[in-house]
Amino acid sequence: MRNILEKKIYTDIYKTLDFFKHELVNFNGITTQLKPCSGEIPELNGIDIYGEAIPLNGVAGGDHIIYLDFNNRYDLDHRIAEAQNANLSGVKGKLKLNKRRAGILLADAAGHNITDALQVAMLHQAFLTGVQYELMRNGEVTADLFEILNTRFFNSSSLSKFITLIYGEISDTGKFRFISAGHPLPVVFSNQYDKLIQVCFQQMYGCPPIGTLPSKEDMDSNCNVSRLGYKKKYSVHQINLTVKGDILLLYSDGLSEHNIDNMETLYFPLRLENTLRRIKNGSAKEIYFNLKEDLLNFATPEDDMSFVVIKKI
Repeated sequence: MRNILEKKIYTDIYKTLDFFKHELVNFNGITTQLKPCSGEIPELNGIDIYGEAIPLNGVAGGDHIIYLDFNNRYDLDHRIAEAQNANLSGVKGKLKLNKRRAGILLADAAGHNITDALQVAMLHQAFLTGVQYELMRNGEVTADLFEILNTRFFNSSSLSKFITLIYGEISDTGKFRFISAGHPLPVVFSNQYDKLIQVCFQQMYGCPPIGTLPSKEDMDSNCNVSRLGYKKKYSVHQINLTVKGDILLLYSDGLSEHNIDNMETLYFPLRLENTLRRIKNGSAKEIYFNLKEDLLNFATPEDDMSFVVIKKI
């Protein structure tokens, strides 16, 4: 009787483990579909772009990249004609500007497990849905979209499951306009001075991650009670790549905190600068893979790492 009972227990355990194994495979298949393919990376005259997420576990994690190649993802000519027919000259003008710029979103959910990919999967769908409405209403992506995303995640996530993100749009002139929600600030490697120039916008430090604090200026703020207070609205900032060969780097904290011996020796910024100085003449894709190789040779990662190289050519 005892052997029969033990056999049943082990059978049930194996069935449960097999169930969760198939669920994880299924979940990984879903998240894999959300990863940008090489064809989604925007192409702009005078600008070269390449970047990928590097999950800690090699499958899926909390880092995520979304590219907006406005010319290929959306029928801008159709949208422009519709705006003209509706006598929306402002929307029409903004839609035309999208022909000369591309968007990049880099997000980092708290945690680096496979299940943390659920947070960025939710963000992925919500963001792209929001972009559709932004283009119809405003002709471009505005900071208001991130206020809406912040409120949605505040109302549906715990404080420990926040998301930092940076979203920016690079134009063919080298102008990069962006918002940051508690995310590491971009850095620029100046081709003229052959060194890193760290961007510093003091006012950005009051912009917390997505989902942690509601905005007091939100129309529904009275419905979103926060014991920790309220945040300021996300603000838009600008960086200009002025010289051919300038490199703008967007990255997650997996790169900026990449280290040896428990933060005793950091990769960022000294070794990053030296590496970029050595590989700066390559294409954005070549710079990405050379930098990735150097990062992995430097130390074993302890977090997801993501970065996007934007180079003025």
